[in-house]
Amino acid sequence: MEASSLDAIQAAAAAQFNRQSDRYGKAHILADTSDVAAALAGIPARPGATALDVATGGGHTALWLARHGWRVTAGDIAPRMLESARQLAAEAGFVIATGLFPAEDLPFPAGSLDLVAVRVAPHHFTSPRKFVDEAARVLRPGGHFLLIDGSVPDDDPATEEWLHQVEKWRDPSHGRFLSRRAWEELVRGAGLELLKSELHPFKQPDLHWYFETAATSPENRDKVLAAVRSVPPAVRAALRLGEEEGRIVWWWPRLTLLARK
Repeated sequence: MEASSLDAIQAAAAAQFNRQSDRYGKAHILADTSDVAAALAGIPARPGATALDVATGGGHTALWLARHGWRVTAGDIAPRMLESARQLAAEAGFVIATGLFPAEDLPFPAGSLDLVAVRVAPHHFTSPRKFVDEAARVLRPGGHFLLIDGSVPDDDPATEEWLHQVEKWRDPSHGRFLSRRAWEELVRGAGLELLKSELHPFKQPDLHWYFETAATSPENRDKVLAAVRSVPPAVRAALRLGEEEGRIVWWWPRLTLLARK
């Protein structure tokens, strides 16, 4: 993959996650893969079953899949993230394949994979629609698509816009969170059968930890903190935004969606 082949959004994400790859190691909140285990309960890997972890980041989902019998390829747009994913797997005694590519252009033949997974990444994608279409294309009949990502409430434009602006200041490579309904429409539009679509509150532990993870600029930190101070009451309630022991915490609506081809 040549850097010149990336669009502006993809290039921004690649640069951001190359810079910050060290922040996504074993201590990252995504190292807790209980959400993946719950989502894939009852879907064991048959012998030789193939799985693709799109936008693998630190490789936590890819490692969970390898531990549970899947033959895994971890893909990402940031080379240093792929290095981290390989190292994480190797330290646990697993070898995973890796590939450098954007989510909107999966370099796999049609009908070649049993599972496509993506976790806490699609809000950085240029085109969620194209990604879902690509996932559907590369799945075998009977294969599964798993998506876990931050979301926004249906029919709540004020919360959606506030969260979008705050996330964009915190990390300019952020694209947009989609609502559960929007994701369901994309999945059905790609010809996949929706099996599960659930929102679960997911606690963000500390705004300042988030600043450090994303290397948020001082100017943008000030903007986020000002937005927190002036947040409309309805948005504050929707996100359960508050303080705990001097830390600013809030709860994402987190979507778990499982579909089948």
